[in-house]
Amino acid sequence: MGQILVTGATGQLGRPTTSALQNAGHEVRAMSRQPGPGRTIANLATGAGLAEAMASVETVVHLATTNGRADLGLAERLCAASRAARVGHLLLISIVDVDRIPLRFYRDRRRIEEIVEGSGVPYTVLRATQFHSLLVAMFRAQRRLPVLVAPSIRVQPIAVPEVAVRLSELAGQPPQGRVPDIGGPEQRSFGEFARTWQESVGRRRPILPLRLPGRLFAAYDAGAGLVPGPAYGKQTFADYLTSGAGSAR
Repeated sequence: MGQILVTGATGQLGRPTTSALQNAGHEVRAMSRQPGPGRTIANLATGAGLAEAMASVETVVHLATTNGRADLGLAERLCAASRAARVGHLLLISIVDVDRIPLRFYRDRRRIEEIVEGSGVPYTVLRATQFHSLLVAMFRAQRRLPVLVAPSIRVQPIAVPEVAVRLSELAGQPPQGRVPDIGGPEQRSFGEFARTWQESVGRRRPILPLRLPGRLFAAYDAGAGLVPGPAYGKQTFADYLTSGAGSAR
């Protein structure tokens, strides 16, 4: 069983994925820019230490992100290093319907998929719906407003640990190209999730639906961002809030 390198190993998804891989018996290199116990130090932004981090690695799980356009350069650098190191499997996390939702961030995510697909390295791409924590961050960002603005769209958030488990499963399998998307157990309106969050933090504000003309809301109306069929995830948004992870005001 070859070694597995996890980029972004200290991030929100990287930590539970690293743990899931280790629990499954894999030998894992947790790559980070910052020194720490058990970490492999390398910098995707500059390439420093990357060749050394790749030595004897069979599989790379790419989770590092700046949440911006710099991620394109990270992907290109990682793919080049993976190709040079003859990595046998590059596993990428992406977002459901990046090719349907007309936002620049999503277009960049799709471009990253294309970089991986054209890299010459055998790959797997897993698309997941947005995390529970994203909804909470959007609600918290409005804490000083007299109302809670909720876009008039349906969403299907998923728990980060459940995505981590799926990634750990795929990392132990051969490359598969695009695999089936995964999403959480609930497809509900943003307003419904907002109401659940307000109840969990003991706040009472009017929830203001937001609707705008154009291609973005039309895409969501057509089901973009949702995964049809049986849900992969089990943890509901209310369960997530009850766990204490997202209930702070």
